[in-house]
Amino acid sequence: MSKDFSKVVIAIDGPAGAGKSTVSKALARELELSYLDTGAMYRSLALKASRAELAPSDEVGVAELMESTTIEFGHGDPQPVFLDGEEVTALIRTPEISEFASAISAHSAVRRALVARQKLLVEGGGVILEGRDATTVIAPAADLKIFLTASLEERAKRRRLEFVQRGVEGNFESVRQEIQNRDHRDITREDSPLKVADDAVIVESAGIPVDEVVTKIKSLLDSLVS
Repeated sequence: MSKDFSKVVIAIDGPAGAGKSTVSKALARELELSYLDTGAMYRSLALKASRAELAPSDEVGVAELMESTTIEFGHGDPQPVFLDGEEVTALIRTPEISEFASAISAHSAVRRALVARQKLLVEGGGVILEGRDATTVIAPAADLKIFLTASLEERAKRRRLEFVQRGVEGNFESVRQEIQNRDHRDITREDSPLKVADDAVIVESAGIPVDEVVTKIKSLLDSLVS
């Protein structure tokens, strides 16, 4: 009898550029589970705050903005993201919005507002979520927790390739510096810093094809679910 994964929750954490989105989406397709990109929620709020001419440092203003904001996901690859009914899938992936999102994600009030939404989206199970506090804050009771990582150099190469494929400018050194800065903010922020959960499995993604990473995670899940 095949195992039933329909109600499982798989949480994947890790630093920027480690391949969390790619692996999570591929895994969600194979297991026929929903995929929740928590980072896209921060990016969407960052886009709205930028349009409202709020500063990334305006913690109260950005957090209050979330009260009147709807963020929804469609189906497809790339997964469509809708901000207040407007599709913003490409708009939230620019270097400028990425930097803005990283800055506002350090604010406790902003994180509380978004985490509350994210918890509601995963409470019914049947979902794979990824971010930088997926295993420690959003889904601490997840059936399987993965910390996906790779070297700074490898992550910078991947992120620059993503930009090139979308027609966005960005030289390697500037992309590397941006990721290094984000790593520092994520690791040192007071509210839910990026860290490896005690019961998370560390998976190295550098030099490993996506399908092999997915296979490894599936085998880990298979050993946990009866």
